Amino acid sequence: MSLCYNVFMKELHKRYDELQLEYGAKDLNSIYGNGCDNNAKVALVFMNPTKKNVASSKDWQGIKAQWLGTKQIWDFLTKCGMFDEELNKKIQNMKSADWTPAFCKEVYKVVENKKVWITNLAKCTQEDARPLPDKVFSAYKDLLKEELIKVNPKKIILFGNQVSSIVLGENISVSQTRKQKFNLKIQNKTYSAYAVYYPVGNGRFNQDKAIVDIKEILS
Repeated sequence: MSLCYNVFMKELHKRYDELQLEYGAKDLNSIYGNGCDNNAKVALVFMNPTKKNVASSKDWQGIKAQWLGTKQIWDFLTKCGMFDEELNKKIQNMKSADWTPAFCKEVYKVVENKKVWITNLAKCTQEDARPLPDKVFSAYKDLLKEELIKVNPKKIILFGNQVSSIVLGENISVSQTRKQKFNLKIQNKTYSAYAVYYPVGNGRFNQDKAIVDIKEILS
């Protein structure tokens, strides 16, 4: 990464940390995007992080990236062809406490090599997976666009109705727009964006549909 890029990301992280104090749990870290930060094949945009992420602890000394210390998402990404099968097997047999800073770097090195950028629309970490109002996600919309401009992904996948609707600026129902391409304009560039079922948590029952759609979108 260039010095210019590092300065930009440092400033972006500072703004995310300020919003954590407003919208998140004040005793937890905000969690940032990570992975392939230059011309990614795809950017994955989820909702918001929770305390289950080991990087949310104020004692954490490693990278602050999405889904650290969890299992479901890595199994999902493996099935979509966006993660390593052997490393996923290891993750499925680990406890959250086993996720050391070094192992987290190893995981995200694979994400980077797969040309994937993983992020959330809202970076404000919550104590649990409670629903957040639209105004919270909307507060992060412009910052996400700045992030995406720097990452410059070929395609953007937005998970769930709420995230898709806020980012695209229109009422989206994933069930009605499966594999439909939306033109997302950011500054002077237009990106191909897709709304996909949320694949984990309460959305895990639609995970198979999400896998089918993503495989076709990326093919």
